[in-house]
Amino acid sequence: MSRVCPVTGKGPVSGNNRSHSLRATRRKWNTNLQYHTVIVDGKPTRVRLSTRAYKTLNKAQKER
Repeated sequence: MSRVCPVTGKGPVSGNNRSHSLRATRRKWNTNLQYHTVIVDGKPTRVRLSTRAYKTLNKAQKER
């Protein structure tokens, strides 16, 4: 299962761990994906969304 949000397209980002001596080793930051039930084409569907996408979808839902 890929770690990509289907709504925003956010995926893992890579960078460096920096120790106290500033030695660099590679590391990865994964997106915060959570399962949520979303209405897709009139049917409730269980989708892995980033928390930011879910928050934005809820915000749009409340404004209606």
